[in-house]
Amino acid sequence: MAAETVLVTGGSGYIGGWCVATLLQKGYVVRTSVRDLAKEPAARAAIASVTDPGNRLSFHALTLTSDDGWDAAMDGCDYVLHVASPLGVSDPKDPNELIVPAREGAKRAVGAAIKAKVKRVVLTSSVAATNKGDRGDWTADETVWSDPDDPKLSVYAKSKTLAERAAWEMIHAQTGETQLSTVNPALVLGPVMSGDFSESVQVVERLLNGRVPGLPRLGFNVVDVRDVAELHVRAMIDENSAGERYIAAANYAWMADLAELLRARVTGPQKAKIPTRKMPDFVIRLAGLFDKDLGSVTSGLGVKHDFSSAKAQRMLAWTPRPLEETIMDCANSLIATGAV
Repeated sequence: MAAETVLVTGGSGYIGGWCVATLLQKGYVVRTSVRDLAKEPAARAAIASVTDPGNRLSFHALTLTSDDGWDAAMDGCDYVLHVASPLGVSDPKDPNELIVPAREGAKRAVGAAIKAKVKRVVLTSSVAATNKGDRGDWTADETVWSDPDDPKLSVYAKSKTLAERAAWEMIHAQTGETQLSTVNPALVLGPVMSGDFSESVQVVERLLNGRVPGLPRLGFNVVDVRDVAELHVRAMIDENSAGERYIAAANYAWMADLAELLRARVTGPQKAKIPTRKMPDFVIRLAGLFDKDLGSVTSGLGVKHDFSSAKAQRMLAWTPRPLEETIMDCANSLIATGAV
């Protein structure tokens, strides 16, 4: 039987690259998209550093805001992993900078998949779309939807929520048989393939570079990029996954936990740069007035917003790896690529 074909959008990105590598390792024929084919050599080299693609990997130029190329890239595919989406740490002045490409890209991917009679689309959403808001400590699961009308919701969270909603609406409105599942990752860390990596990895990069003067009382669910890719594939092929959302989250960790873990294990010159001092909340809030990235996270100071991946673990036998492995593989790869 011929190998099945999967289109992965955003193959030069962090999650997209690992999805491509994981599918190749499992024997699939993979097509992937980049915004510009000039990015193909670097993306191909990054993926080849993890697995030999042989002749089973091809590249297509697609953008989230144009119809060009989508039908051709999708034609003959069995599955689609729609990973490509704009990532934003701090809110842009114009919210549509994030919202329009995220929502339009989701609609293009799902629309082209329905037209091509693809079996199933797996959309990369985010835990940002399963957010209960700023009401103290809480734990959320896949039944929770962020409120896009909440004025305190970040533009990034709004973009992910509206994009995922649009995808579900298109699937429910179709007359064909294309199915949809979503994967909603928490903070994605783990090894990088090259020096061109996601903004999420800056959490570890800044600790190793000494760019964080102290440790704010910020925490997050961490998930390994390899486990995120594995969950996409499981959601793609499991017959019971049609119509399901899956949170991809593992351990909850505070910034101080990450710094302590790195200090205990890093042996190079970066060790001395890792901060030890805890920063009072008021200092972070004050600094946030002048630093957009800091300002975007001050509402999370001291509160524990936890996301449960019990559903993925139960339904798909998905087992995320330990925090220490994720953080150290992330740190070691950043050091190896010369990023820190």
